[in-house]
Amino acid sequence: MQNEIRWLVRLCLDQGLVTQTQANTVRAKLGDSADLMDFAQELIDDGHIEDHAILEKIAGLALTKGKVGPPADDPFTAGGPSRATTPPMPARRATGDTAPPFMVTSASEGPPKIPSIPFDMISAMDDSAVAASMRTLLRACARYGASDLHLSAGTKPFIRAQRMLKNLSEHILSEDDSRRLNIALLTPHQRELFEQTRDFDYPLALDATGRFRVNLMVHKAGVSGCYRMVPATIPRLDQLGLRNVEAVRKLLNYHNGLILVTGPVGSGKTTTLAALVAELNESRTDHIITVEDPIEVVQPAKGCNVTQREIGPHTESFATALKGALREDPDVIIIGELRDLETIEMAVTASETGHLVIGTMHTSDAATTLNRLLDVFPPAQQAQIRASVSESLRGILCQRLLPDTSGGLVLATELLVANTAVSALIRDGKTQGLRNVLETGTREGMCLMENVVFELYQKGSVSAETARQNISNRMLRAKIT
Repeated sequence: MQNEIRWLVRLCLDQGLVTQTQANTVRAKLGDSADLMDFAQELIDDGHIEDHAILEKIAGLALTKGKVGPPADDPFTAGGPSRATTPPMPARRATGDTAPPFMVTSASEGPPKIPSIPFDMISAMDDSAVAASMRTLLRACARYGASDLHLSAGTKPFIRAQRMLKNLSEHILSEDDSRRLNIALLTPHQRELFEQTRDFDYPLALDATGRFRVNLMVHKAGVSGCYRMVPATIPRLDQLGLRNVEAVRKLLNYHNGLILVTGPVGSGKTTTLAALVAELNESRTDHIITVEDPIEVVQPAKGCNVTQREIGPHTESFATALKGALREDPDVIIIGELRDLETIEMAVTASETGHLVIGTMHTSDAATTLNRLLDVFPPAQQAQIRASVSESLRGILCQRLLPDTSGGLVLATELLVANTAVSALIRDGKTQGLRNVLETGTREGMCLMENVVFELYQKGSVSAETARQNISNRMLRAKIT
């Protein structure tokens, strides 16, 4: 049994957090080869300790004391104070306690601390301890509210929270440490694929609520990993902050056609797409097929039968999956990303043949989206594809996440609803006229991104600087003081 675990149990007994019987039960379940992280997690999973923050503090202290040696007596056999008579652990560490925190603190202790693990000790850990440390770090980052965790050789580990980058430690990850951290949670087959391709995307599920989208790559300094947090719960449409929720819901009433959700990286497209699928899942009784790279939000079947496929494990590419989907009797097809000519062509074809197709693109506004969608086709097909899109397009929802004045993020959206005027502009290749349609189509629920940003500025939701960065119209910019 490791010294760190003996100290963990000794300290927990001293604080009345567990009984000796409970500690021995966990020991019998895990065996003497268990590491500190696994033992602490088992105490939580078995319901012996509910205050995670206190346990995290004790685990950090146990790790430090364990380096020196075991406690004076064996906590698994020697007596310890009872739970009822022991005072609670103080909120702050003693002056000499320099062990780093393993996770964020609880709300009762004030503002959450930056999540961390002992990065400078990775080289001394075995593989199971590194894997446990990664699970601990990912859970801590999710609770902290980070959107991304970055672990890259040659740099300090950092997170992105509220669009801002924050270092987790001053320790610079070595090539070996970064590699061990990033491959710790891979299966043997996934490790083999990563070694072959040097680029690897995969979904990571720690439990029912802890899901992450992971990208691993190799660069000049070594292995780098980016871990995107996936929402634990699927939000409803009216919880997203959309300006015209009912207009968006009307788009979902169609049983055929093309709906596009667009925005730059980190604009919340995944969350919006998940909310759209959830809305369809609850309001209709259809067959929904999703094609994702990778699967991020799991959609349990409710009113609809939901089939989720992932690029790599389940299908070769988006285009291949779309070809197969058309033979699987779908009513709704969800495409994670419209990224190439073949995929876009298949999506448009599917939308014309009686299917509702919803896809995403990395574009900033409705006009740019249509130009990107159409310009991938060769000149000889332009007239045909413009005619097809003018008939099949149902709407385009563009979005951006902007920093708000309270330190959080606020959603700004642009909504184009296809009508006769929009169809004519697409067919005639005059997408520059979409701005006028967006400004005059408010009765149909349309809104222009710049107008929405200006409204947010007028409400005090975003700063003048943020408003100027997202508004190019000179008349609107002149009104920003």
